[in-house]
Amino acid sequence: MGQSEQENLAAGVPNLATVESVDDKKNADRLDRMVASIGRKPLKIYVQVNTSGEEFLICCLISAAAKYGVEPSGCVELAKYVSQDCPNLEFRGFMTIGMPDYTSTPENFKTLAKCRSEVCEALGIPEEQCELSMGMSGDFELALLTNFAGFCRLMGSTNVRIGSTIFGAREYPKKN
Repeated sequence: MGQSEQENLAAGVPNLATVESVDDKKNADRLDRMVASIGRKPLKIYVQVNTSGEEFLICCLISAAAKYGVEPSGCVELAKYVSQDCPNLEFRGFMTIGMPDYTSTPENFKTLAKCRSEVCEALGIPEEQCELSMGMSGDFELALLTNFAGFCRLMGSTNVRIGSTIFGAREYPKKN
């Protein structure tokens, strides 16, 4: 199932609270129309950002072979679009998935925090109202807190995804 099919399906789930994989205007429009068509309350969304610079990212809601995310330079434009042009979506913040080997994790998290600062300034909203979903089972501690020059500093994650720690690693079907 592709990203657009998955998002269409997700928007139709009555009790779905949030979608964390909106990465372009087309996907935002698709979700906005789907939410409107079923008459549900606005769907909370996070803009997915490719902070690692990889061409193929692993999306937590889709398949292991797919990776998405708006470039950091496109965050302000996409967040504005969702906030102003998608009445059935509620912009809540940003989500990122770092490098699979966690080698650039602090930089990925800093990039996402910078996106939040830029968007909050552009939209005139306090940073506390813009969430950051960053950190998974292998790096969630870094997403919450990092040690910089001997001082602990909060990275700012408000949401971590630790399914593998709770349920065990996923097993993906082998491709032929």
